[in-house]
Amino acid sequence: MTKLPYPKPASPPAYKLTEEMQGWLNNPSFPRSAAYDPAWVLENDMGPHVLWMTEWALQALRPEPGLRILDLGCGRAVSSIFLARECDAQVWATDLWIPADDNQKRIDATGLGLQVTSVHAEAHNLPFDEDFFDVIISIDAYQYFGTDDLYLGYISKFLKPGGTLAIVVPSVTREIAGEPPKTLQPFWEWEFCCFHTADWWQRHWAKTGLMDVLSADVLEDGWQRWQEWTHISDHAAAGPYSGVVGRQTAGMLEADQGEYLCFSRVLARRSLC
Repeated sequence: MTKLPYPKPASPPAYKLTEEMQGWLNNPSFPRSAAYDPAWVLENDMGPHVLWMTEWALQALRPEPGLRILDLGCGRAVSSIFLARECDAQVWATDLWIPADDNQKRIDATGLGLQVTSVHAEAHNLPFDEDFFDVIISIDAYQYFGTDDLYLGYISKFLKPGGTLAIVVPSVTREIAGEPPKTLQPFWEWEFCCFHTADWWQRHWAKTGLMDVLSADVLEDGWQRWQEWTHISDHAAAGPYSGVVGRQTAGMLEADQGEYLCFSRVLARRSLC
């Protein structure tokens, strides 16, 4: 497959990234992501570097070309564009917060309109046929709805038997019982209660008997990757990490030093019977 040109931002950025920031972006752990214009990623930023997280998922998935992929909670479809371009896949970019028309314009601008379809839907009310997808992937979104004990039974029916569910979610290195640790209390938001360990996610899926859990692991130095992107976003005055929120997030990560905060990657295969 001849790849299309890499996506470009709508207008030239008004900022210049420092050499240190350029070094962060050229992380050898994410060589595919490094080829993408950071201005385009920042222009569509909604959280931790979505291409890093998506590429980390792909390193475990190793998908073959031509798969049908549901990108669940895709935000501004950056991950969907990446999946279509890097995997030669058909992707359904599905999100509740971003209108489908907005995402489709962004997708069409990359030349991938025939491979990526934008869908506006809530995670509990998806407009797809059962047994339709080869892969369902969710980057920095599944924690908002997938902690429900019954959700796996709903989402797994959209996978073909033998299909793969893959998530990357902000997590903790050990479960937090009761109050958050003192280092995190100044920064704690109640929504952080959806952060769990990789082992918790493994047990949460395995106990249903619906999925065979293939792996559940933690991104090495993930808190530092999170912090680096927070600094870049704040420097560029782009995305949710710009301004006060960015400095608070950076402060939280600095205070924690990876003691609790991390990213987990969990893969499971739908049972054949």
